[in-house]
Amino acid sequence: MYTKRGRKPVFMYLIISLRLNGPAWVVEWRFLLLQTLFLRLNKMTIMALSSLLTRFNEPETLKMAKLGRTLRESGIDVTDLSLGEPDFNTPEHIKQAAKQAIDENYSHYTPVAGFLDVRKAICTKFVRDNGLQYTPEQIIVSTGAKHSIANLVLSLIEPGDEVLIPTPYWVTYSEIVRLAGGEVRLERTSKESGFKITPEQLEAAIQPNTKLFMFSSPSNPTGALYTKEELAALVKVFEKHPQVYIMSDEIYEHINYSGAHESIAQFESVKDRVIVINGLSKGFAMTGWRLGYMAAPIEIAKACEKIQGQFTSGTNAIAQRAAIAALLGDLKPTHEMVQAFRTRRDSVIQWLKEIPGLEIDTPPAAFYAFPVVKSYFGKSTPNGERIQNADDLCMYLLNTAHVSTVTGRAFGEPDCIRMSFANSMENLEKGFSKIRKALADLQ
Repeated sequence: MYTKRGRKPVFMYLIISLRLNGPAWVVEWRFLLLQTLFLRLNKMTIMALSSLLTRFNEPETLKMAKLGRTLRESGIDVTDLSLGEPDFNTPEHIKQAAKQAIDENYSHYTPVAGFLDVRKAICTKFVRDNGLQYTPEQIIVSTGAKHSIANLVLSLIEPGDEVLIPTPYWVTYSEIVRLAGGEVRLERTSKESGFKITPEQLEAAIQPNTKLFMFSSPSNPTGALYTKEELAALVKVFEKHPQVYIMSDEIYEHINYSGAHESIAQFESVKDRVIVINGLSKGFAMTGWRLGYMAAPIEIAKACEKIQGQFTSGTNAIAQRAAIAALLGDLKPTHEMVQAFRTRRDSVIQWLKEIPGLEIDTPPAAFYAFPVVKSYFGKSTPNGERIQNADDLCMYLLNTAHVSTVTGRAFGEPDCIRMSFANSMENLEKGFSKIRKALADLQ
């Protein structure tokens, strides 16, 4: 009996031995056999890869950024509004801490959960910024917040477990759940509710097999921000469902234009089920440093440490030393960055409100505009192609206006598109001018 690998040489020998000559019926028979053999060989090649790859998709944010780069490499001037990455440089005092760490030979393996003094710094940050008490044993430092989320889901979710996610949501939440074999349940919110789930929706959505609730505040992609009163109302629902854990993604904590950040972990009745996800990428302009962290109940923290130990072990030593400077140092550069984002936000929202057919509210946090664009569905481009949905509109803007955005479908909201204003004012003004013209050309 041949294995799949062993069969391939046999098929190749048969294919090579066939000759497409002779009577017509023989040629046709041989061609069909040849076609069948090629299809069989191709199927076996695909089957050599894990079926795990069929459970999840490439992030649309990275896909659009990749398409934009391809156009740019061909000489086209593309304005990138797709990636959620601050365009500011990492503050000097953080870079100096990294340089010092190199000189001090922080070049060896690090503890899986992170250096103790880094985890203590994170605990200090939680007390200072959020009024939350954690011990270092409850902190896990990972290679980015996405890594922290993956650790959590893989340590908590099994096949048959349901994960409840209110839309719009960050693209990776659902894909990580599918990667773990869990069942994704999306609960759609609306522009009228500020794209936030209501207590009534939450109560109706929780099922007996619901094990995890995943949300972000501030939100990616909408910039929605839950108030303390809104979180308290959700907590009343969670108190009735003790089997449900709560993942609170707070990576945009510092990109806030509306006052103090509120964490659902402040409510003692559910704190032993809350896992806070955070990191340095957004608030400190450190996307490339790849450092995120979680604060969790001790048993979940230990489970995530065990999983991380088999995937990556400890996070980069230099990034961890820089993290101490970021977490405990001067926040003035962060505040200046946020003020620049506020100025950009106000201009972007004004430009969008001036475009007929778009519906947009001013986001209270993060650096995204998330307009409703459904009034353009059904319209035709100058080339006669019809815009059927947000995907089509994003591709039209990319190929015609040369502006990269992200379809709202990727975030669970098919009537919207996401536009990042983490770009220079000059580029933003140019990009939105091109968007205005491209939309005006639709008939």
